[in-house]
Amino acid sequence: MGVFKDKMGRSLSGKEASKKIINRLFNYWLDFELMCLRCVGHIPLHTVRRFFYRIHGIKMGKGAVIHMWASFFQPRNIEIGEGTIVGDHAFLDGRARLKIGKEVDIASYVMIYNSEHNLESDEFSAIEEPVEIGDYSFIGPRVIILPGVKIGTGAIVAAGAVVTKDVADYTIVGGTPAVKIGERKNKDLHYKLGRARLFQ
Repeated sequence: MGVFKDKMGRSLSGKEASKKIINRLFNYWLDFELMCLRCVGHIPLHTVRRFFYRIHGIKMGKGAVIHMWASFFQPRNIEIGEGTIVGDHAFLDGRARLKIGKEVDIASYVMIYNSEHNLESDEFSAIEEPVEIGDYSFIGPRVIILPGVKIGTGAIVAAGAVVTKDVADYTIVGGTPAVKIGERKNKDLHYKLGRARLFQ
C-alpha cells in the first residue's frame, strides 16, 4: 500500500507525489502573488498599479488602464491592448490566455473566466479555454464572459449579460445567455477612449 494518497484516496508513487507537492507549492506562491495584486488594486494611482501589474506579468499596451479593486488569476497570461480601460472590481482570469484588444471599454464588475469545471469528470477537474475580446468592443457593467468565447471587433455586450458563445464583429448582444439584439451601424471605428478617471 502506497505511503502517498491523492484527494480521492488513490495511492501515488513517489514520482507522482513529488509532482503534486511541487504543484501545491507553486499554487501557494500564486495565491500569495494574487493577494499582493489585490492589495495593489487599492492604490489610487494608475501609474503605480500599472507598474506592479507589469512586474507580475500582465502585458499592458500604452495608455491601458485597470481601475481599482481588480482581481486576477495567472496574470502572466493576460494581455491588454493600447488605450483599453478596464473598470473597477473587474475579474480577469489568466488560467488560459486572455487577450483584450485596443481601445476596449470594459465597465465595472465585469467577470471574464477562461477556466471552468468539467461536470462529467470523476475528479471535477478544470477545463481551460482562451478568451479573446476584439478592438473597439464595449463590455457593459456586470457582464460575465465564459471560457472559450471570442468577442469580435466593435461588438457590444449589454449590461448583465452572460456570454456563453462567440459574438460576431459589430454585433450587439444581451441577456442570459446573451443573444443578438442589434448591430452597430458604424463599422469604421478609429476613436480613442480618452483619459481614465483619476484616483480610481
